[in-house]
Amino acid sequence: MAAKAKQAEAEKDADQAPEAEGEASAAKPKRKLPLKLIAIAGAALLVLGGGGAGAYFYFGGHKEEKPEPVAAKSATFVDMPDVLVNLASGGADHAQYLKVKIVLEVPDAAAVPQIQPLMPRVMDAFQTYLRELRPTDLDGSAGLYRLKEELTRRVNAAIAPNRVTAVLFKEIVVQ
Repeated sequence: MAAKAKQAEAEKDADQAPEAEGEASAAKPKRKLPLKLIAIAGAALLVLGGGGAGAYFYFGGHKEEKPEPVAAKSATFVDMPDVLVNLASGGADHAQYLKVKIVLEVPDAAAVPQIQPLMPRVMDAFQTYLRELRPTDLDGSAGLYRLKEELTRRVNAAIAPNRVTAVLFKEIVVQ
């Protein structure tokens, strides 16, 4: 009989269990996480993980490398004789003069012996161009830059097929 009492009691507990479960579920409804919240949390976790991995590889993933020394490109410089010209007056009361000391930058020393015999042609190109300049043509750094570019073009035309890299000014005086 004790076995029957235990069995009856177990059945009673089983009958009450669904009621108790229903009461608990009514008191606390089951909460499902919305799909949107799961997607946002997953994306945030992915971003944080990727950022952490990127920081690891950027800051700790490479060894210190020493830069390779870059060999400076050697250039040869050729001094030109001083050039003194009377600038175009444009109706001014007094004459103005331009005195220029110029250096030619040649890419290699082998070109210098080929350029030296052509220096009278280069000086003629300089003289004819500089005599046509007005004092206002030399105003500011833009004027000097244009002068430098034009002289470089004229030198390269005079010594063709050889070329100079640049025309450099040692001194410029407008008086």
